[in-house]
Amino acid sequence: MITVEKLTKSFGSRVLWRDLELTVEAGRMLALVGASGSGKTTLLNCMGLLERPSAGRILFEGTDITRLGPGGQRRFRADRLGYLFQNYALVESVSVRANLDIVKRYGTRSRQAAALERVGLAGREQEKVHRLSGGEQQRVALARVLVKQPSLVLADEPTGALDHDNGAMVVEVLRQLSREGCAVVIATHDDAVRDACDAAFDVGAGREADATGGR
Repeated sequence: MITVEKLTKSFGSRVLWRDLELTVEAGRMLALVGASGSGKTTLLNCMGLLERPSAGRILFEGTDITRLGPGGQRRFRADRLGYLFQNYALVESVSVRANLDIVKRYGTRSRQAAALERVGLAGREQEKVHRLSGGEQQRVALARVLVKQPSLVLADEPTGALDHDNGAMVVEVLRQLSREGCAVVIATHDDAVRDACDAAFDVGAGREADATGGR
């Protein structure tokens, strides 16, 4: 599904990581682990074409997406990618439905309703986002990913600010997506998230981490 080949990222003279190699197949869930500052979010952003690597390739279904033009990159992000941001990336002044309408080219009202039901927010389309708790806002963000029905899901610390119940729900929905054929990549410090994944990759060390609990 997605393969990172000899990926390097530098900021001036500082090399964050060099020659990273990893593959995530469809139907698998990978945890990106490592110390703060090791570049987990940067790697996610490179895989999601939000940042450019300094060297190397990122192959998605055999195509080097780092070489796509602006239009091709937009289509990849719009049509194939779901991104769950650590800060939710919602428009807080408008309703839950309006936030789902951001991806409305993919979402009929019935698909939106099904996504909200799946994350435990059925019937709350008209509520303003700023009135929701942090856990509920993350679930709205996850519903927005579900509406798109992406092939690849990238999640940046999706449980970092959530209580146990909200975090468990988010992880379970991500696990379901992987079972349905998505490739899911999660940057995390949370051992419970790591244990829910099929494998873990230590970004700082540049290699697969110790085995997880898996599924």
